Amino acid sequence: MSLHSPAALEFLLSRRSRPAKTLVAPAPTRDELAPLLTAAARCPDHGKLEPWRFIVLEKGAMARLSQLTKTRGLALGKSPEEITKGQSQFDLGHLAVVVIEVQKPSAKVPAIEQTYSAGAVCLSLLNAALAAGWGANWLSGWISHDRSFCEEGLGLAPNEKVAGLIHIATQGATPPERPRPDLSTMTEWISE
Repeated sequence: MSLHSPAALEFLLSRRSRPAKTLVAPAPTRDELAPLLTAAARCPDHGKLEPWRFIVLEKGAMARLSQLTKTRGLALGKSPEEITKGQSQFDLGHLAVVVIEVQKPSAKVPAIEQTYSAGAVCLSLLNAALAAGWGANWLSGWISHDRSFCEEGLGLAPNEKVAGLIHIATQGATPPERPRPDLSTMTEWISE
């Protein structure tokens, strides 16, 4: 089997996240989501540790998490704008997969490599959703780093944290292309 795939490369060269606020119903069903999670789980996992797991937030969970975001924002002294922005991904969301980084003891795999693996899962899931024709966006924000929110809202253990919230639903509008990095300013070639 040849690994050469011009279509896959073309997809990666033109991929574009869809802003979460532009995603509309329907979201993937559990059966439609399963292959996307399977694709995400094929990322490099540095020693077969699988230092990550998934929490799927369906529409019914969004209102509870929005309210918890408001409660935590007030407790943390966040501005009304920060609270509203934190709530918006839950208020507007239809389905989100929370990729949880799970730090596992390992003499061979440093914690930072486990973090990288969880980030790779996020990008793999985002790309799988886009390749399957869904709109998708990788979000985080202050709420995903608030320990109380993570423990109360998501049931995270002490060795776990949110790597990202991948919102997946139907694309409501095509976003305009945005400027991309100038590779000539960030690429160094070493020949000797």
